[in-house]
Amino acid sequence: MAILEMKVPSPGESISEVEIATWLVEEGDYVEKDQAIAEVDSDKATLELPAEESGTITFKAEEGDVVKVGDVVCLIDTSAEKPADFEASTTAETAVVKEEPKKEEIKETTPNVAPVKKSDSYATGHPSIAAKKMMDENNILPNQINGTGKDGRITKQDVIVAMAAGFSTQHAQGWGGTRDTETKKMSRLRRKIAERLVSVKNEMAMLTTFNEVDMKPIMDIRKKYKKIFAEHHETNLGFMSFFTKAVTEALNLFPAVNAQIDGDYMVYHNYADIGIAVSSPKGLMVPVVRNAEQMSLAEIEKDIKRLAIKARDGKITPDEMTGGTFTITNGGVFGSMMSTPIINPPQSAILGMHNIIQRPVAIDGEVVIRPMMYLALSYDHRIIDGKESVSFLVKVKEMLENPEKMLFGAKDPIEVLLGL
Repeated sequence: MAILEMKVPSPGESISEVEIATWLVEEGDYVEKDQAIAEVDSDKATLELPAEESGTITFKAEEGDVVKVGDVVCLIDTSAEKPADFEASTTAETAVVKEEPKKEEIKETTPNVAPVKKSDSYATGHPSIAAKKMMDENNILPNQINGTGKDGRITKQDVIVAMAAGFSTQHAQGWGGTRDTETKKMSRLRRKIAERLVSVKNEMAMLTTFNEVDMKPIMDIRKKYKKIFAEHHETNLGFMSFFTKAVTEALNLFPAVNAQIDGDYMVYHNYADIGIAVSSPKGLMVPVVRNAEQMSLAEIEKDIKRLAIKARDGKITPDEMTGGTFTITNGGVFGSMMSTPIINPPQSAILGMHNIIQRPVAIDGEVVIRPMMYLALSYDHRIIDGKESVSFLVKVKEMLENPEKMLFGAKDPIEVLLGL
């Protein structure tokens, strides 16, 4: 018998311990090399733990345990032979997804769709990773399905059968009319986020300044060039690249907004690493676009897309979410009209985008309807003065309403031509 000890790898610099969030396999299962066997939470990200070799697995840590980097979390018996039905079961599961069950089969195999009863097992009522993905895509709650897997875990087959049978109105609403409560431990990542947000409110002199921007010029550019841009660069032309470019030009003019406090010193950055807040199944994450000041719009769009996909799939690394000098967050995609975003420490400022609404505005003495967006800049008043913050946001507004200025270092093209 050959036993491999799997140890917790280092997720990144300054991280000394992680928490076992979810085991993606069962005790005694056969796993293949590089197969994801667990999800682990660090202070900065949720990561998948791949099997280092093929074999049968034995756990040395439970879900919810905090383990140090280098600790043994499981054993893999590499001398174990692959079960004859290992691939067959995988193929069968895949086939069920593609082929809809017959009505006769549904009647015989459909479990009673009722809230899952609580038990002492952690697995009870918890979906496997494949089941959770399908449930998230179809807005299905765990209490709508009875798990038939080990210790009551919800399998993908359970979801398929329940979907084929349909849900009652009561369960579809997610409310059972009971007085039950459910207690769930916050993930390590969520606890760290909470701790950082509280520290920001307690340690920073945070203020927010507001402005509004007429989005018509950028919307006209996107309408005219969106198709040819996508064909030429193989990526879509979104709003975020314009905002990122405008921000980098404004940061060059107002370096304090791109700086941070380190004890009694102010650290200025001669580059712009822009954090872009993106939504993921694990919550809000802020991957960083490095040296955004040197990128074209297409390069910014491609990098944002790459990082957003990695965050969505749970493959983002801590290194890809650290070291930012400024952050942009877009609450507008969720319908937010106005907010005061909280600074992402140790940065000193964050720009909040909001939804675009057709509003009447006065232009050249006439009232016209324009697509308007409110902007919010939260900043640390200890390092950024009111004049700098307001001037920075005004400059961002000017460049967004006159996109050609982004090509000439925030100057008017005529001024460049005249050498002014």
